[in-house]
Amino acid sequence: MIERALLKKIIHDCAKQKVSLLVGARRVGKTELLLQVRAHFENDCLWLNGEDEDTASLLAERTEANYNRLLQQKKLLIIDEAQYITDIGRKVKLMIDAIKPLHIIITGSSSFDLQQKEGEPLVGRTITNQLYPIAQMELSPTENILQTRQNLPDRLVFGGYPEVLGIPVQSEKQQYLQELVNTYLLKDILAFENIRNPLKIKSLLILLAHQIGKEVSLEELGRNLGISKNTVERYLELLAKSFVLYKRQGFSKNLRKEIVKSSRWYFFDNGVRNALLNNFQPLAIRQDTGMLWENYVLSERIKYTAYRQEHVNSYFWRTYDQQEIDLIEEKAGSITAYEMKWNATAAKRPVAFSKAYPDAAFHTLSRNNYEDFIAR
Repeated sequence: MIERALLKKIIHDCAKQKVSLLVGARRVGKTELLLQVRAHFENDCLWLNGEDEDTASLLAERTEANYNRLLQQKKLLIIDEAQYITDIGRKVKLMIDAIKPLHIIITGSSSFDLQQKEGEPLVGRTITNQLYPIAQMELSPTENILQTRQNLPDRLVFGGYPEVLGIPVQSEKQQYLQELVNTYLLKDILAFENIRNPLKIKSLLILLAHQIGKEVSLEELGRNLGISKNTVERYLELLAKSFVLYKRQGFSKNLRKEIVKSSRWYFFDNGVRNALLNNFQPLAIRQDTGMLWENYVLSERIKYTAYRQEHVNSYFWRTYDQQEIDLIEEKAGSITAYEMKWNATAAKRPVAFSKAYPDAAFHTLSRNNYEDFIAR
């Protein structure tokens, strides 16, 4: 059993008169994580499934008396898949304001926009946690550094979804990931209203899968897909809300030649990216190993800093004359630059960057030295 990095934090937060929002893409392990939380509290927890019509009936009468009868003095309420319950935000607000002591945990995927429409009644009452596919920092306690490096090629190709890690046969891993993309992730995206061209979203994802580490032009994407720039922008927003992609902006402080208006898009999981391209070939015969390495390290770094509750601003850096750096981290006023190289060859620090930011640190991250950056 892999212990998720959020487990101890969520258990600790349960002592607070708050609502915990646990969000993340489908199949990343939200329900399994909460089963472990429930086991910790034994009989002092009430579990409701938002997909069960009986749950909706139990919560339909929005009164303090009804919710007191339902809870029977239990101190923890878990509502899994809460997006299916009408007006859940106002119902949870009443419970957390009127019944003490009580902690409520709500889970939802992209179709449950907890932090916007449904979350409006809960302003000031929430603790938000995002659960990602399995992180290397969660795997490290169960394997030594040799095992980590031996497993690395597989993780670059198949990613870190919990069920994928437990499948021993590569053909079955492929089948699972393709079903995950088509049945779960894209289904969530299409659940949003007014999606007129569902196939365009998958085509957009495929285009982005070929552009890891490159600036994205919304106009060019729109031309390739036969849709407007505004529609591309809207689809990208939905993909980000669905926890499929995330955006990284350009970094600049004082150099006119730096590119700051463009952005790059990365996948939270390599397996999802490769499933979209239907390419699960081993690294030895791939042409995109550098892309996979960059996407993997950057996504693992996001998990690492999020789970450790480190507040870091992250960017890429590039000038118009093609000098570039994969990752810039800004923390507490200091700047650190990182270049991703699959092979051990040290990257050269760009001259323009050295002149503009002489006090910034610069590091190369290769398969020989990356573990401390994302896991230890």
